[in-house]
Amino acid sequence: MKTENKMKVEIWSDIMCPFCYIGKRNFETALSQFANKDLVEVEWKSFQLDPTMPDVPKYQDDMYMFVADRKGFSYEQSKKMHQDLVQYAKSAGLEYNFDKALVTNSLKAHRLIQFAKTKGFAEKAEERLFYAYFTQGKNLSDDATLVQLGTEIGLTEADVKEALSNSIYAQKVANEANEAQTLGARGVPFFVVNRKYGIAGAQQPNELLNTLERAFAEWQKENPDALKIQDGQFCEPNGDCK
Repeated sequence: MKTENKMKVEIWSDIMCPFCYIGKRNFETALSQFANKDLVEVEWKSFQLDPTMPDVPKYQDDMYMFVADRKGFSYEQSKKMHQDLVQYAKSAGLEYNFDKALVTNSLKAHRLIQFAKTKGFAEKAEERLFYAYFTQGKNLSDDATLVQLGTEIGLTEADVKEALSNSIYAQKVANEANEAQTLGARGVPFFVVNRKYGIAGAQQPNELLNTLERAFAEWQKENPDALKIQDGQFCEPNGDCK
């Protein structure tokens, strides 16, 4: 089934933001319960929380110490905060392993996502990179790791190398972050539904569903000719029949 017109949902996230992965899963739960999900187009967008972070920051392999040092917390406070996050993630069906996590600059991961978008693999890229970071403890600044992850979602090694070397993909990352800030985003995850409703943070599925339903009712009034089209055998104007 395809549609001639769809309501757009734009989602800004950073692959190393714990609330973004939870927000993704909560949104998917909401969308699965939405009666008109076939008329929704989701676009994933980049938002780097800290573009200045080095690829190998201090305490890279100790998330608890990294956050404690950065935020001025005690080590115990940081560990307790992350333990709470682990439980929150479990409520969304996710497994977070902060003992394994390797903190790094997320630009390379975003470059990969931007290239994946050109191939229709944006959602696959988001999911695979989130899982690699939060569950598997992969180093997302390592080119060989990104090649492996990219090929898993359907890209070639040449595709990944292009994503990591061509400046156009870094520029797209910056442009999308600027776009989010223009729309009022102070952080991520940030959802924009039909360019009328903004949702900040990892809200619960029922709250996301309510916004989808409200926005869709308005969108449908604005697009009365939007139809669901059931694909079957047909002939095109050029005479080709399928």
